[in-house]
Amino acid sequence: MNGYRVSEDASLRGRNTFRVNARAQLLIEVDDTHALPDLFELNGVRSRNLITLGEGSNVLFTEDFDGIVLSLPSRGIRVIEDRGEAAVVRVEAGENWHEFVLWSLAQGFCGLENLALIPGSVGAAPIQNIGAYGVEVCEFIHAVCAYDRNLAQMCRLENADCAFAYRDSAFKRDPGRHVISTVEFLLPRTHALHTGYAGIREELAAMNIAEPNAHAVAEAVIHLRTRKLPDPAVIGNAGSFFKNPIIARDEAIALRRSHPSLAAWNVSQNETKLSAAWLVDACGLKGLRQGDAGVSDRHALVLVNHGQASGAEIWALAQHVRDSVKQRFGVNLQPEPLVLDRRGPLEIA
Repeated sequence: MNGYRVSEDASLRGRNTFRVNARAQLLIEVDDTHALPDLFELNGVRSRNLITLGEGSNVLFTEDFDGIVLSLPSRGIRVIEDRGEAAVVRVEAGENWHEFVLWSLAQGFCGLENLALIPGSVGAAPIQNIGAYGVEVCEFIHAVCAYDRNLAQMCRLENADCAFAYRDSAFKRDPGRHVISTVEFLLPRTHALHTGYAGIREELAAMNIAEPNAHAVAEAVIHLRTRKLPDPAVIGNAGSFFKNPIIARDEAIALRRSHPSLAAWNVSQNETKLSAAWLVDACGLKGLRQGDAGVSDRHALVLVNHGQASGAEIWALAQHVRDSVKQRFGVNLQPEPLVLDRRGPLEIA
């Protein structure tokens, strides 16, 4: 009736892809985003710690959460402006990301094909500025509509207002402020294909495709991700746990003198991005298991829950991985997922 449903002491085990057994003081599911302003006028909501949770594919609960978990399950996709060579498409936050990518391809749009099979919801995509195989979602985001808790009103943030960076955004840096309701994408009907990233050309060759289109690139990406990354439906995980670190180019050159096989690529005249997977693998940690918390034996960047690991145990393993890489290479790894304790996001140096 009010456009939302409230549950107390709610289990979050089925709402995070690590499948850790955490609970929230309150779970509020918002079926009608028009109810957000009224919802935040309630004293019990306005004053508490709050996080917004989509499909839980990019979060690690290390403890129960002493606050409100907000869920916006609403779905819907529609073209709101057709510009001929491109169109503005508005998508509800609760839409599944991969299903939206497939929808965009079926409608004759392109650009998102390299982002196929990334788990999670559309509303979470701008927070993390999701990316894969040489493409970041910020390239195609036109605007983000959200409730701003600081201003106590709905707002619209243009692309430039979102402060996108590598696996980062204004939303991620201030996680309690905005509740994303819809995302608008500017999707082209023709766009240069990105096939130069490691593995895609080889996969297309294996598919006997010499002149690929966007559909073929998406299929190649799906094959790659399916083969390389463990399925969260089979074993609990949140995909790549660490970002690829970016360091000064001079530091990268020095590291390569000691480690000639180091996987790295220049991102500017002064900066080099390192492969976090290579660093973890070089420490001999791929396949490591501590109780039910483990490093995947399929991909060194993926931490997994073999069954009954707690969030605290997975986080302890993550810190062991970070410490090992720091000790051997002098490089700090930063987690991609949002890591939470009872009060909210952890400050991670």
